[in-house]
Amino acid sequence: MGKKSKGGNLGRALIRDRFGQGHRRTVDNNSMLHTTEIQDGYDWGRLNLQSVTEESSFQEFLRTAELAGTEFQAEKLNIQFVNPKSNVGILSKTEREAAEKKHTDKKGLLKIPRRPTWTPETTADDLHTQENLSFLEWRRGLAMLQEEEGILMTPYEKNLEFWRQLWRVVERSDVIVQIVDARNPLLFRSEDLEKYVKEVSQDKMNMILINKADFLTDEQRVTWANYFDNENMKVAFYSATLVTEENNKSLEDITEETDNKSEDNSEEEDEGSDGKEASSDEKQISVDSIKKATDEIAKSVHRAEEQLEIIEKKLGVHHLNDPKILSRSELIELFRNVHKGPKVTDDISTIGLVGYPNVGKSSTINSLMIEKKVSVSATPGKTKHFQTLYLDTDILLCDCPGLVMPSFVLTKAEMILNGILPIDQMRDHVPAVNILCSQIPRHTLEDKYGIIIAKPQEGEDSNRPPYSEELLLAYGYNRGFMTARGQPDQSRSARYVLKDYVNGRLLYCHAPPGYKQKDFHKYAPRIRLEKSEDQLTSQQQRAMRIDRSKTTKDIDKNFFEPAARIAYIKGKTNLAHIRGLAKENETASTGSTSVGGSMQSLNSVHLVEKPWRHQKKEKREKLRKKFAHLDQH
Repeated sequence: MGKKSKGGNLGRALIRDRFGQGHRRTVDNNSMLHTTEIQDGYDWGRLNLQSVTEESSFQEFLRTAELAGTEFQAEKLNIQFVNPKSNVGILSKTEREAAEKKHTDKKGLLKIPRRPTWTPETTADDLHTQENLSFLEWRRGLAMLQEEEGILMTPYEKNLEFWRQLWRVVERSDVIVQIVDARNPLLFRSEDLEKYVKEVSQDKMNMILINKADFLTDEQRVTWANYFDNENMKVAFYSATLVTEENNKSLEDITEETDNKSEDNSEEEDEGSDGKEASSDEKQISVDSIKKATDEIAKSVHRAEEQLEIIEKKLGVHHLNDPKILSRSELIELFRNVHKGPKVTDDISTIGLVGYPNVGKSSTINSLMIEKKVSVSATPGKTKHFQTLYLDTDILLCDCPGLVMPSFVLTKAEMILNGILPIDQMRDHVPAVNILCSQIPRHTLEDKYGIIIAKPQEGEDSNRPPYSEELLLAYGYNRGFMTARGQPDQSRSARYVLKDYVNGRLLYCHAPPGYKQKDFHKYAPRIRLEKSEDQLTSQQQRAMRIDRSKTTKDIDKNFFEPAARIAYIKGKTNLAHIRGLAKENETASTGSTSVGGSMQSLNSVHLVEKPWRHQKKEKREKLRKKFAHLDQH
């Protein structure tokens, strides 16, 4: 038979199809580097309104080349393998303190890009060029800060179009409201944005809206209110989820009332279009009456609060912030009266809403408008353009696209846990899950998911947090997330667990500076009865990689026990007979047997497999002849 024909190479075929034979595209230095000089059909100057927060080295170099008009070369990053049974991604106490000290020292260098000064005589092209150069200098400054100081920061927005949207919102608004997550408000707060607002105009005002405040207890809200009182920053606590539920409930009640009225009226009146129009008119009248009633209540409450503030000032007591969660009408009234200075538009309070993706900015707007005006998505970068919405005749909301602003962080995994980076685009789940396990106690995870997490091995700290692998193996097996090889799917399990953390099902609230975390956030004791690993099936123990067969005592015994001497015995030996002889020898004062002319104790005789076992018949006969001199007759 002839040789088999060599199959085609798919990789070579793709290269030939793309570049052709001998017609490869090159640049000036006769290389095939990807640079901006390659005319690959991509319009580099087009308006690309897609949020860019995390880039590969190749994409980052290309974007920098576009701004600077120069060429760069990207290098492939090295791959590092880590042990899943270790605290990967968790900083030690010394490392954490050193990183926090760097953050405090370099806090003044953490800035957002400013819009260059311009006049009516400045042309659009000149302004566009100045903005590009200013944005490039800003990015270079942050890159130098990261490289020289070794500081890790959030993968801030690298698309200039998003920052242009922010500049317009700041210029058009009277009050800039930063919407932050109540579980970690300081991470989502940009102090440099507050400075930039005052640089644009001293008449503008800064404010912080702490959304998802229903995650906090009354004591925790009081703690944060006192902290921002000392910072002289106006804050308000709000929950878009609670307000949306109340709005839906009230609308359902109104619908039921109008339906009942329409049924009663239909018995008296004839069926026709007139009856339908009357029912719709009554529904509209009832909705308007409820709105008027709530506005009147809000105004009376506001007047009472103003009188209370006057009394407190006379008594020498001053509280800038109220820890109470505001309702929809209370927040609207606050927006109406919070700004006292000159306004951009006469008789209209323009409120600019700014915030990170996934902090609930769009949900807040929808809850205020009662009906859905802004699309909501868990993926960052859903809102592309700023838009204006009239909340009332004298209140205008100006919604800015979600911006990831530069902020100092300790690890990249913290950004995934705080919802800054999308979980579905996560490349490495081990550090994020390890941090989650260090924050959420073991018994809370077991109670939440009804699972049993593998306990630490003998010799390890019994109180240590579970590793990422231990939690995900138990969770994946319990949910039935298995791979093709029959092992729990850790990657899929990690996405579900991390989404529960981001959505608040696994709750962890950060304490303000100067407060102890253990005292600020306390967990409930164990609810379910603690179960042992012995209650698990053998199949589940294998899937969770639980091995209790060997302990430290077994290892010590194997290491320190002297090696036993081995005797070869001809033929098939009755094991029970030999053991009986050994027991008889134990009772005797002296007892030995002669094997090969030497004296050995029966206790030291260990039966092992014969050296000719598991061999072919021919070799077995030869080996028996080879060891014939050991046989004694």
